Formats: sequence, structure tokens, C-alpha cells
Amino acid sequence: MGTRLVGLGKALPKLEIENDALQALVDTNDEWIFQRTGIRSRHVAVSESTLELACDAAALALGSAASASDGESAWCEEPIDPASIDLVICATLSADTLIPSAAASIKRVLGLENAVAFDLNAACSGFIYGLSVADSMLAASCALPEGAAKQTMRRALVVGVDRLSRILDWQDRSTCVLFGDGAGAAVVEWDAEAPGIIATCLKTIDDTKNTLTCASIFASNTPFDEQGKLLGDAEDPSYATLCESLEVEPELMKSTVHMAGQSVFRFASRALCSGIEAVLEQSGLTIDDIALIVPHQANERIIRYAAKRLDLDMDRFLVSLAHTGNTSAASVPIALAEAYASGKIKKGDKIIAVAFGAGLTYGALLFEA
Repeated sequence: MGTRLVGLGKALPKLEIENDALQALVDTNDEWIFQRTGIRSRHVAVSESTLELACDAAALALGSAASASDGESAWCEEPIDPASIDLVICATLSADTLIPSAAASIKRVLGLENAVAFDLNAACSGFIYGLSVADSMLAASCALPEGAAKQTMRRALVVGVDRLSRILDWQDRSTCVLFGDGAGAAVVEWDAEAPGIIATCLKTIDDTKNTLTCASIFASNTPFDEQGKLLGDAEDPSYATLCESLEVEPELMKSTVHMAGQSVFRFASRALCSGIEAVLEQSGLTIDDIALIVPHQANERIIRYAAKRLDLDMDRFLVSLAHTGNTSAASVPIALAEAYASGKIKKGDKIIAVAFGAGLTYGALLFEA
């Protein structure tokens, strides 16, 4: 018995920006970007909000959208009744609002009247974390004895969505060429007859070197000092502490992504291998039992390096980042939606999904399709 996938959807913004278009912003070109990342283009949200992308992907996963357009892929066993969704988890670091949560807004827009909803931020690992949390909550609920006076959950919607274009420094070549906007969503349900999710691994490693950071800068400062006196127009004293902790000069501090590329590369390649090895060990399976590995789509060189360390051919990995770039929490569900929709994943296949992100976080899931 386990939690199994019954629907997947992806949504990308209409605007697609090719590598050469970035030459107007930074010193780069298509050859430079592609050789280092495997990325040819990425989608950038102009009119689309984070919520709109999330709802488009979720509607496809529920089977309630008529068909997928050019920027979308979907797979669903059969249309899912919105009233049957008991839980909504949205993995994101770029929600449109702090309050309400993105998950609460998704619930409202899609009419998921019976769902509990909350957000989760594990950066690019967010979807793996969200799916693991949903699996745990469904498993705990379904383990209750019949008639137990507690809330039961049988079906969940897990969305990974990020609109990182709004928090990028578009004059920073080390980050602006890597990321894109998008959303991916999965519907999962508890099935007493199916293996579903077989093994999970979640890890958080202290980012003591500020490898990957983005500050939250708010418009309003606390009006008092530590003695309770009014500050007037003085700067919030916590601002200097934040700058120091993130090792960012005050004049450069804003809500944009800062990344130490080489450190991320080293962490990411190790994390992919560790996540894969952990779920294989937990499950008692070997790599030969796995039909496909679906990694976080951040950089093709990272995936190739991990494949080399694991002594695996690249055809064991799904690589689909050429025209999306790194879509953060949306990366893995977008790749899964494409794989299911194209028939690369078939019923009964054993799959590993694995991701890494800021925090520093990584996680993996081994499941049977």
C-alpha cells in the first residue's frame, strides 16, 4: 500500500527567451550558456502571476482542463473531483503574497472546498519535500482505525511553482542565464493495493558559506529601537545584521538571488548521488530495478557528473531543461509531467525523482508508477 501518482500537469509562461537575447543584458551568448548548462532558452512570466501558473498546472493534473497548449503537458488517469482533494501543498519561494498562502489561493481558485492548504519552502527541492510530506500525512491518516474521530485524508494536490524572474539580478551573468519560470503539479492518492512511494530521503545541510541566498526586504521598518524609543527615519537596525549574516554589502542588498556557482555545483553533484543511493538502500532495490531517474533540471553538467560518479549511462536520466532552464520547485514535476505525457514512464515502472536546492537541501523519492 502506498501513495501513488494519478495526475500530473505543467504550465509555462508564453514568453520564451532564447540565450542570444540575454546578450543585451550581460556578456554572454548561446554557445557560452549551452556549453556550460545545456540550456537553450527559458520562459519568463510577464503577465502571468505565480498563482496563475500554479492553477494552470493543477487544473491539468486534476484533468479539469480540456487539453494542454503548446506550453503545457498533462497526464491524468481520469478526471478528478475537486471535492475529493483533502490536502493542498504548494512548494514555492516566490509566491505572489505572504498572506494568504499560495496553497490557500490555489484552493480558492480551483474550488477545492474540502482541502487543508499550506505552503512549503525548500527551494528547488520543494516538490520532493512536498510530496514526501503529503505521503506521510496520507499514510498516517489512512492508518487510523475505521471510525476514528480524526480528520482523514485520501487525496492530495502537490504543486511546485516559482517565478524566479522577479528575484533575479538581470545584470548578474552567474544567475540570470540559469533560471526560468514555470509550474508543475501532481495529484496523489492513497491506494491500499499499490506500492506507490516506496522510499524517501530528505536532508538539510547547513549553508555556512552562504552558497545560495536571497534576502527578504520589506517596505516597512520597525519604528522603535531596543529601548523603545522612536527611530523616526532611521534604518532598521536588523538590516545591518542581515547584511552581515548573508555577507552582502548594504548597497547591494535587495531581494535577489546570490549564488556561488562552483560551490553549488560541488554540493549538487554529491547531493544527487547521495539521494539516489539513500532511496535504493532503503528499498532494498538496485539501480538495475529503476526504469528512469528524474533529477532536478538545473544544469546538464551536474547531471552528467552525477551519472559518471554513479557509473550510469546518461540515458538512465531524464534531461528536459533545454527550453525551460532551472524552474526551481517546478523543475521535477514539470519533468515528470512531460515523461508521463510522452509515455517515457509506464505503469509498473520504478522511478527515482531527486532534487537539490538552497538551504542547503536535497531529497529523493523512489516510487512505482
